[in-house]
Amino acid sequence: MSNGHNFADSRQLMQRLARTGSEARQETSVVTSPGATAAAWAVKVQSNSSYNVYNVRAVEIGEPGSLPVEIGQDIEAVNLAESFLQQGALPAGTYVVIARVGEKNVFYAPV
Repeated sequence: MSNGHNFADSRQLMQRLARTGSEARQETSVVTSPGATAAAWAVKVQSNSSYNVYNVRAVEIGEPGSLPVEIGQDIEAVNLAESFLQQGALPAGTYVVIARVGEKNVFYAPV
């Protein structure tokens, strides 16, 4: 199988995993193998650290209708939707999904 085939197959798989929600938002599934760690997880924004860097805390999603429970300690994450040169404006209490990219935790949340 060539690299072109792998890329096309991967793209088709992601398109099948993605589906449009009731508010026309795109939802993407994350698939991991047994014993692997999650590539992305839910967090709650605690505060702005500086520029587009935020202090966030992991949350555990429970049963439908229940509030997410904060777990662990604060970590820093970068909002890629905001300028790297201006102070961020994402309000505390916002829930986002972050991913680990290299040495940074990143998320994309337009204000």
